[in-house]
Amino acid sequence: MRIATEPDKFARTLSLFDAVMLVVSGIVGASIFIVPADVLRGVGNPLLALLLWVVVGAITLIVGLVCGELGAMFPEAGGQYIYFREAFGGFASFLYGWVLFTVANSAGLAAMAIVFALFLGRAIPSLSAEHVLYAKAMFGVHFEFTRGSLVAILSVVLLTAVNVRSVKLAAWVQNLTGMVYLGMVAIIAGLGFILGRGSWSHFLPHAAAHAPSFSMHGVGLALIVLIFTYDGWSYVTWAAGEIENARRNLPLALIIGILLIVGTYLLVNVLFMYALPPESMAQQTTVAEGAVTAMFSATAGKWVSLFIAVVCGGAMSGVVLGGARIYYCMAKDGVFFRSMGYLHPRWNTPAIGLLAQCAWVVLLIASGGYEELLARFVFMITLTYVATVGAVFILRRTQPDRPRPYRCPGYPWLPAAYLLVAVGLALSTLLSRPGQSLTGLGLALLGIPLYLGFGRRSRQLRAAEEAATPSAVMPGSGYPADHG
Repeated sequence: MRIATEPDKFARTLSLFDAVMLVVSGIVGASIFIVPADVLRGVGNPLLALLLWVVVGAITLIVGLVCGELGAMFPEAGGQYIYFREAFGGFASFLYGWVLFTVANSAGLAAMAIVFALFLGRAIPSLSAEHVLYAKAMFGVHFEFTRGSLVAILSVVLLTAVNVRSVKLAAWVQNLTGMVYLGMVAIIAGLGFILGRGSWSHFLPHAAAHAPSFSMHGVGLALIVLIFTYDGWSYVTWAAGEIENARRNLPLALIIGILLIVGTYLLVNVLFMYALPPESMAQQTTVAEGAVTAMFSATAGKWVSLFIAVVCGGAMSGVVLGGARIYYCMAKDGVFFRSMGYLHPRWNTPAIGLLAQCAWVVLLIASGGYEELLARFVFMITLTYVATVGAVFILRRTQPDRPRPYRCPGYPWLPAAYLLVAVGLALSTLLSRPGQSLTGLGLALLGIPLYLGFGRRSRQLRAAEEAATPSAVMPGSGYPADHG
């Protein structure tokens, strides 16, 4: 039974700037400071590597344009969960939410927390994961809990507390880390190009013995890595129910945020290539630290680790904020635990969903099982990209009269081009990791009994809603109303 003082829905308190920073912080993580070396190793040519960054940025912008149309149609909390429900039905949307809760969002958040702790430990050695707090062998498996694990857990708990207390406070964290990222990239690039030690000759092909070489397999792997490096744009759609005038601001936030990311990603890559010759850059594990050290000094390189940790913290905050909104929608649809649909009467946040998410992520960090889960669900995560863009084709046909304040430009050609790339990525993942992909699919389908168990309550809720407000489910009614 719903608590009497519980609010009926989220308050629209996030501005356009907040939404843009949610896109920026959601996409940016530690990957941009590591992946450039992987891409260069795959393609062997600095200019070709830059071209791939542009191509994948354009692909990401296409899916942002598609989600802009979907978000303007359904300006409510839940994002892709809502799009799947409307286009493919309740079972598809449930599986999406189930995969997010069990693995995609939770294990991803655990991995980000570990990376945050890793870079913080580099900047502050006393917090390093090298300090083991507890170690024991159980059933032939070596279990180890380090200071890094503790820092990762505390970071998730702290960000959860911030999100429970206030979405505006959480947005402030997003805004701060997003501005730190954009500002620091501009400062480091400016100082690097003007005062740093580097050479534009690094952009020319090198025949050195240790220079990276070109291969089609390497290009394929680079594309897969790049697509996931640009991932994170969806978090803003999950929080659409809290964005002011979401029909207008959500599409704008996606477009502006993705363009900012593409621009800064290119600037960062040019800076790294200016600082390091290809053979040296390809051998780096943390390119940012190596590049800043080469341009300035080892001391300056150490500060980069702290900067990366701050950026990771902002990305984590976006995942914490967005995930609970999906579980809230599932509970309201009657296909998840009812308590997940509870909004705090004072703070108007999905407090139970946030706490449940936190508990599961902490367990994954403590057990160290998040890496294997993520590896097994890469195929399923890739399929969600295909389904998201496919939803716009379905809804154009099934709900032609629903208001579309924003329409995806270049339809149907641009969305179709994205589908070709995404389907190719899914097939590549399936062929390269058949065992993990099929296991991930099987694990996802384990949610079916849960869906069937909640099915009766879901039908009852839907029947009650249709009886009370029959117009709410009619195409074109703007269900539910966006008063932003």
